[in-house]
Amino acid sequence: MLRSPICFGLLLCALPCLGAEPMLKALIVDGQNNHNWKATTPLLKKYLEDSGLFSVDVATTPANGDLSRFKPDFAGYQVVVSNYNGAPWPKETQQAFEKYMRHGGGLVVVHAADNAFPQWKAYNEMIGVGGWGGRNEKSGPYVRLREGQFVRDTSPGGGGSHGAQHAFLVVVRDGKHPITAGLPSSWMHASDELYDRLRGPAANLTVLATAYADPKQGGSGEQEPMLMAIDYGKGRVFHTTLGHSPEAMHCVGFIVTLQRGAEWAATGEVTQSKIPGDFPTSDKVSVR
Repeated sequence: MLRSPICFGLLLCALPCLGAEPMLKALIVDGQNNHNWKATTPLLKKYLEDSGLFSVDVATTPANGDLSRFKPDFAGYQVVVSNYNGAPWPKETQQAFEKYMRHGGGLVVVHAADNAFPQWKAYNEMIGVGGWGGRNEKSGPYVRLREGQFVRDTSPGGGGSHGAQHAFLVVVRDGKHPITAGLPSSWMHASDELYDRLRGPAANLTVLATAYADPKQGGSGEQEPMLMAIDYGKGRVFHTTLGHSPEAMHCVGFIVTLQRGAEWAATGEVTQSKIPGDFPTSDKVSVR
């Protein structure tokens, strides 16, 4: 974990000390969402800053109406965190974001942000799979676990649903990826919406973890992708379907995977190797 450098002597350093490593710059985008972004964005900001790795800015769109002046300087950040699900961005802003990602930018997609922009081809390629917004088989396949392998299911059907909110077991499917390396093989996530039946291009996508969408809770009966990593050009995307509410975001599993996923999206590496002592177990939720 990176800390602020300590300057020895009686006087405070007016300039950064020699050898100080610059913080990663993160931008959270919000302003429209069918979820409570006003309550969840401060948590996302806090968790990223608590890692000691990030300085965080927030870009908030108008609540409704004209977005023509929404033109963040994406190139000034190592990672963009989307807590946005609303009106389409201006074409110029979309093109700027596509360029940012193709040239090596980072993106973190949180929960309902994978509902956004169903008609934006490049965005759907970035997120791998998404839901709602009229998505169906024309949007791409479901991603299904069959005999230990992930396969593409092109059968007809809508994209995006969930059952009742409940606590559920998250199962790591790729323990070698930097985001999930060293994490317990399974852990209980706090009560949340368990997204299922997501579909999309699913290109260059690695499923890091799944959860069983129990039909008794209104789910699909499938092991559904919960945490994903996607390559887009030279850019990297961490997609977490977790985080419906502040209560769900208090889960230590959510916090740790967000911090790791954001670092990986920004740099391609994860230096946060220590697993906190309060990380949830396979039979017990843990919240902060």
